[in-house]
Amino acid sequence: MAGIDTTQTAHSTPLPRRPLAARLGITSVPRDVLRRRYTQRGSKFVNIMGAHVHYVEEGSGEPLVMIHGFASSLHTWDGVCAELARSYRVIRLDLPPFGVTGPLRNAAGAIETMDMPTYRRFIDTFMQVLGIHRATLIGNSLGGLISWDYAARHRDAVERLVLIDSAGFPMKLPIYIGLFNSALVRMSAPWWLPEPIIKSAVRNVYGDARRLAAPVLRRYIEFFHGEGTRTAIGKMVPTLDFADLDTGVLRTLDVPTLVLWGAKDRWIPPAHAAEFAQRIPGAQSVMYPGLGHIPMEEDPARVLDDLRTFLATDAKDTVSLKPVTA
Repeated sequence: MAGIDTTQTAHSTPLPRRPLAARLGITSVPRDVLRRRYTQRGSKFVNIMGAHVHYVEEGSGEPLVMIHGFASSLHTWDGVCAELARSYRVIRLDLPPFGVTGPLRNAAGAIETMDMPTYRRFIDTFMQVLGIHRATLIGNSLGGLISWDYAARHRDAVERLVLIDSAGFPMKLPIYIGLFNSALVRMSAPWWLPEPIIKSAVRNVYGDARRLAAPVLRRYIEFFHGEGTRTAIGKMVPTLDFADLDTGVLRTLDVPTLVLWGAKDRWIPPAHAAEFAQRIPGAQSVMYPGLGHIPMEEDPARVLDDLRTFLATDAKDTVSLKPVTA
């Protein structure tokens, strides 16, 4: 299907080299620069909890709310949104402290810590401000956790649920995130975080790093080096203790659920896909051979086929997706 796989962008035109200070992470990318470079058609902003939250809204019909993962942005959904917006009202946002949005700040201007209670207040406020009373939630990684947690707290507000390599069960943090549990890294990262570390982390989330287009990699780097983001991540990571989450509530969910997973996910164990599918009543699961932690970005056409089949079925009925295993 033409125009879907944005990860296959040609590499023939080299990007301009960043200044040395930028590549070392000594300088940060100003928020206004990120806004100029990475907003797109349909971009909007709304003031929530001290931040100008960046979101994109396209299409009309049943609302689909897409929530990205740790250190990602709403751009991770680019490859599936255009087609879905033909039939649905597609809303995707940059979670704080990532993407164009950046950190939340309190009344004194200090960066807020993004723990789960804060994310709950944030996503509840976002949905209320946009007047979204009932929607299908599609979440990846951290966004998956926020999605199923929202479904558990707002039983009548979720039409369907799609979890893509979702966080939630106890696990060891990926090394690139776990680094921020070191006090030394937290102190130094806002002033020095070399670009090669970020490049290595982004390549690690792909099943096949050859699929990673140079402009996409540059975007991840500049967002991570965005003004205030590294400080916010340093405050956030020590709160990421999935052992404290009540995953038992998944057994009480009464919402059609689709679990999608990359078989080569190096960040969250693929075995967690079965855990979600077993605990959520009636949930279906698809495993994608060869894909990593962000399958909808790495190979959007494959994920889009399953999304369209699932979404096209009445929420009261069941849909039969052929399970794919590695």
